[in-house]
Amino acid sequence: MALEPVKEVTGTGVFIPGADIDTDRIIPARFMKCVTFDGLGEFAFYDVRFDSETGEKTNHPLNDERFKDASILIAGVNFGCGSSREHAPQSLRKYGFNAVIAESFAEIFYGNSTTLAMPCVKASAADIAALRTAVEAKPDTQITIDLEKMTVRTCCDLEFPVNMPESAREALVSGRWDPIQELLDNDAAINDRAKALHYV
Repeated sequence: MALEPVKEVTGTGVFIPGADIDTDRIIPARFMKCVTFDGLGEFAFYDVRFDSETGEKTNHPLNDERFKDASILIAGVNFGCGSSREHAPQSLRKYGFNAVIAESFAEIFYGNSTTLAMPCVKASAADIAALRTAVEAKPDTQITIDLEKMTVRTCCDLEFPVNMPESAREALVSGRWDPIQELLDNDAAINDRAKALHYV
């Protein structure tokens, strides 16, 4: 049974500055002791959102009230690099993000995000800069990521192309983004193949 297709994502955005934002910055290792991923959202970007000595909030964009309802994360180069921890995209999803637009992504982070139905699309540095300017000038700017047309458009008439691997795009728009569901859907075929193998 196909899951819910993800053909487009609409919401407001927030720009997170910096290149090479790694998975440890997205979710510090000390918060990865959970049995499930529930509750990870409150710890997303924790070490840059809070001062380590005082515990007070910093001036990080996620602490800005103007962006408190943002559901599309906007970033720069090599987002999600570092260790392969699945907790990083999980924490972003639990925080409330439904998609990421960046110049480029680390491959494992990208794959983990796709299996959460959280599209990660790549755009040029110039288009990212234009989107950042639009969002920071008007935080309630509605952004739509169209995975069929492979474009990003906003309510302020900004529109530009984006790209992603075709395998990921097809998995999302067809509702085949969860590999576990794929296994469940093909249970009979798996059993038939197992019976045909002489060593099973």
